[in-house]
Amino acid sequence: MKWLVVTAFEPFMQESVNSSLKVLEALPEQVDGVKIFKMVVPVEFYRCISVVIEDIERLSPIAVLSLGQAGGRDAITPERIAINIADSKIPDNIGAMPVDEPINIYGEAAFFSTLPVKEMTEAIQKLGIKAALSNTAGTYVCNYLMYSILDFLYENELDIPAGFMHLPYLDEQVKDKPGIPSMSFQALYEGTMAAISAIIKSQL
Repeated sequence: MKWLVVTAFEPFMQESVNSSLKVLEALPEQVDGVKIFKMVVPVEFYRCISVVIEDIERLSPIAVLSLGQAGGRDAITPERIAINIADSKIPDNIGAMPVDEPINIYGEAAFFSTLPVKEMTEAIQKLGIKAALSNTAGTYVCNYLMYSILDFLYENELDIPAGFMHLPYLDEQVKDKPGIPSMSFQALYEGTMAAISAIIKSQL
């Protein structure tokens, strides 16, 4: 059985909804003959990676796609790079706020996504959904998770493509946030499905 691991984050910053989690919950059990393993990740710097590693080792998936919410962005954005720094202006869900802290003091300065990020972006755009390749995953938990997964795979010499994709707010999340961009659930869902199909196509 071939698996694709897809992760998403729980709500954070007093929000009751996370767009990445809503999309994850709606994904089908199988896409293009590949089983989808869905995983909810805590918005916690020091624990987010530990909940993912065990299932990566157990399943040996064809790829790992992590989803996260980027409030303020107006497009679905596959991330090109993760950097070895945690630098937070807001606390995570248990209050941690690392500042200028290396994720792995002995690790590489950065890792490029090993997913087909350009093909993912183009697949989303072909549906008429706004998408763009991003060159920064920030320095919050999203970047921490992306870097940590790629670092784990590199250190353990595991040939498993992995990377991250940010999703804008859902329309329902900006009713009290005038001027903040958002997308419909349908657009986020269809865009994510297009990205997943592009990943699977690259591995089969």
